[in-house]
Amino acid sequence: MSSINHKTLLYLIYFSIFILLLLWLSLIVYFRYSYENYQIKTMNKMATSISELGEENFKENIEAIAYRNEVCIELITKTNNTFKFNTMMVGCGLGKNNSDLVKLQYNFIESDIDTEAYRIENIEYKTQAYLYALKTKYGSIFLYSPLEDLSGASTVLKNQLIYLTFIAIIVACLISYFLSHKITDPILDITKKAKDLGKGNHDINFVHYGISEIDDLANVLENAQVELAKTDELRRDLLANVSHDLKTPLTMIKAYAEMVRDLSYKSDEKRITHCNVIIQETERLNILVNDILVLSKMQANAESLKIEKFDLIKEINEIVKRYEIIKETEDYKFIIETPKKAIVYADKNKINQVIYNLVNNAINYTGKDKTVKIVVKDQKDKYQVLVIDSGKGIKPEEISYIWDKYYKNDKNHQRNVVGTGIGLSIVKTILEKHNFEYGVKSEQKKGSQFYFYINKKK
Repeated sequence: MSSINHKTLLYLIYFSIFILLLLWLSLIVYFRYSYENYQIKTMNKMATSISELGEENFKENIEAIAYRNEVCIELITKTNNTFKFNTMMVGCGLGKNNSDLVKLQYNFIESDIDTEAYRIENIEYKTQAYLYALKTKYGSIFLYSPLEDLSGASTVLKNQLIYLTFIAIIVACLISYFLSHKITDPILDITKKAKDLGKGNHDINFVHYGISEIDDLANVLENAQVELAKTDELRRDLLANVSHDLKTPLTMIKAYAEMVRDLSYKSDEKRITHCNVIIQETERLNILVNDILVLSKMQANAESLKIEKFDLIKEINEIVKRYEIIKETEDYKFIIETPKKAIVYADKNKINQVIYNLVNNAINYTGKDKTVKIVVKDQKDKYQVLVIDSGKGIKPEEISYIWDKYYKNDKNHQRNVVGTGIGLSIVKTILEKHNFEYGVKSEQKKGSQFYFYINKKK
């Protein structure tokens, strides 16, 4: 695999060769064509100037044009009188008794053509020339302009281009060296820091170099650094929470099982009480494992939604009935403000999980009044469902994290009904799969309102 240094050098050399090839091509093909085309345009302008001359000082003006433009001119009047201007110029082919040239002039005079340009050969000097002929009211005028031999100039330019080619390659090497280091040094620095980041070092400062693409990469890695730090913190919380949530019920199960075996097996009342504790803690473990399985399946898209029509209020009332035991034993209060009926379209079982987890969360974090409020509001084509507690609230900087797995806002919450740490993550996953809007409004020392919207129609 080639490095940026080699790639930059290679591309700059290719570019230099391409430019030099264009120069060679323009020298060999376009240079001569451009020169001859320039001569034709110049003679055409002179012809236009001559055709616009008046009778006064006509010959003197033609002679001035001839000397000024370094051409020789011959005027043949309609009475076959001949006047020559600047014919003593070196390379002039007019008035040299060139039979071919005389024949050419005669044919033009006898023709119906008003202007014509001829490329001819000067026999005396063995060079090429242009003869421009035009007819005026004074007679036929012939402008003769020798073409310079460009072979010498071409040779000089070619030699210069050879040197220029070597200089261009050397310059390309120097530019590629400095340019590639200007680019590769920041990339190598970022690569080294990215490797350190991958090894778990989160205390890294990514420098910005003023190159937009590299600075974008630095910004991405800085964001990754923040996310990795957060993930590492969540991982530690995961180990602490899961170990706690598994260890506590297992310890209780073991302890009460030993009590039944050693002590309370003789007393029916104590044995039943201790067995109930074992059953409750087993159910606690079962809920934890089920929540983990549910979340894993949903995040892996292993389950599809089964959209159906159902009464949301009926489901809420059924869920609240599950908490009769804590209403009686721990004085929890449930305030329900809903319409009599709310027909919605969604996956009924999944929405039940959402409401169940939100209610569990409210019970865990509600205040000393032990009040949980469930409200359903009619919002035209949707219903808004709110689950409200009266707890300490959530700090603004923590709101974005509460939907993460195993994140707990306050380890010392009011009550730990489930304690899996993934209830709100399940809520988030289900609602996002439904494309339902959700969120939380919280005010410290006053409580939190978790809400989501559910469709009235499919």
